[in-house]
Amino acid sequence: MSAAHAQSVSEREARTARAEDLLAELADPELRTWEATEKRLVELWSRSGSATADLLLKRGQDALDAEDYTTAIEHLTALTDHAPDFAEGWHARATAFYLIEEFGLALTDLQRALALNPNHFSALTGVGIVLEELGQPEAALAAMRRAQKLNPHRGNIRDSIRRLEYRLGETTL
Repeated sequence: MSAAHAQSVSEREARTARAEDLLAELADPELRTWEATEKRLVELWSRSGSATADLLLKRGQDALDAEDYTTAIEHLTALTDHAPDFAEGWHARATAFYLIEEFGLALTDLQRALALNPNHFSALTGVGIVLEELGQPEAALAAMRRAQKLNPHRGNIRDSIRRLEYRLGETTL
């Protein structure tokens, strides 16, 4: 193993350990600084370890912010081709697909992101949103509940759970 490869593996292991620490912190429903913890975790997940991949992600996100979905998908497809093991690339492209109402493609990319990072609460939330759009409220609710276990602080997740429970007759408003 080359020194560069060993350093890359060790950096990846350190990022994984840091992510696990942040996830454990974020899972505490009493955490007052959850927004800062969530931000650090998302920033960590957004670093691929490759300058090229990170640039493609930034360009894709910039295009999303500019509502240029075609360009976003082009950059994010280049990213997923270049770095197929980078969960955030799949998650970002899923967002672009969702915004152009390509729900099947969005769901496929979200599932890929979750295969790479099962703790990606934003991808789980996305799965819930897409499944609800596709008329699968039971599966949507299950995804939202999984997301809430990982991040119990997000109001949008709580609201989605309440709405889905009401829709399924599990609760009253």
